[in-house]
Amino acid sequence: MPHLTIQATPNVMIPHAESLLKTLNNALWETGHFKQATDIKARILPVNTFLVGVEDDEQEHGFIYAHLKLMSGREASVRDSLAQLLVTTIDEKLAAAQSGRTQLQICVEVEEISTIYQKKILGQ
Repeated sequence: MPHLTIQATPNVMIPHAESLLKTLNNALWETGHFKQATDIKARILPVNTFLVGVEDDEQEHGFIYAHLKLMSGREASVRDSLAQLLVTTIDEKLAAAQSGRTQLQICVEVEEISTIYQKKILGQ
C-alpha cells in the first residue's frame, strides 16, 4: 500500500506517462508516510468515453482523477496533505504540456481501504 490510480481523459496531454508516475511515487515516498518505496504502486488507466457537464460536445473540458488508496489509520490531516501533494505535483508536471484548448480539472480522492487486505510477494 498505497495504490495510486490515475484516470485521464484523452484530451489531457500526458507527454511521458512513466515519468509522471515516477514523479508522483517519489513525491509520496518523500512524505515519510510509507515503510518502503516498493509499497507505492501506481498506474494510469485511460478514459475513452467521458462527458464533463451536460453539453461538452467539443470536449473543451477534461480531467485527471487520482485515486489514492491507503491502509486505514492515518489522520484526516495526513490524508488531506497527501491529496494536496498529488494535486500540486500533477499540476506542476502537466500544466505546461496542455494545449490551452482544454480546461483541465485535477481531482484527487484519498480513500482508506478495508482492513481486510492480503498481499503476497512472489520471487523473493
